[in-house]
Amino acid sequence: MPIQYYIFLCLTLFCIGIVGVLTRRNAIIVFMCIELMLNAVNLLLVAFSKMHHAASVGNNPATTAGIEGQLFVFFIMVVAAAEVSVGLAIIVMMYRNTHSVDINFLNRLKN
Repeated sequence: MPIQYYIFLCLTLFCIGIVGVLTRRNAIIVFMCIELMLNAVNLLLVAFSKMHHAASVGNNPATTAGIEGQLFVFFIMVVAAAEVSVGLAIIVMMYRNTHSVDINFLNRLKN
């Protein structure tokens, strides 16, 4: 499959995530859109890693070149898992205190 398909898919997913972050008021949906953007970047890293590995195998069949992108994806997923746990804990505490997950309601907490 050509790399352009992956790039178009990742661009579409990332744009959907940006639109969701900028237009939604629900904290959980905003959080899911941020995760969607992270997954779009992960997919693009894996696609470029696969492309680079396929080009390297043509020169040397025993090479491990091109797996760096997959290692980055692994670390991004670990950080995203930590982000999910902390982010959901913050959202749950916000709901317990305000009985709402509306982001605009958070501006009232400053006063």
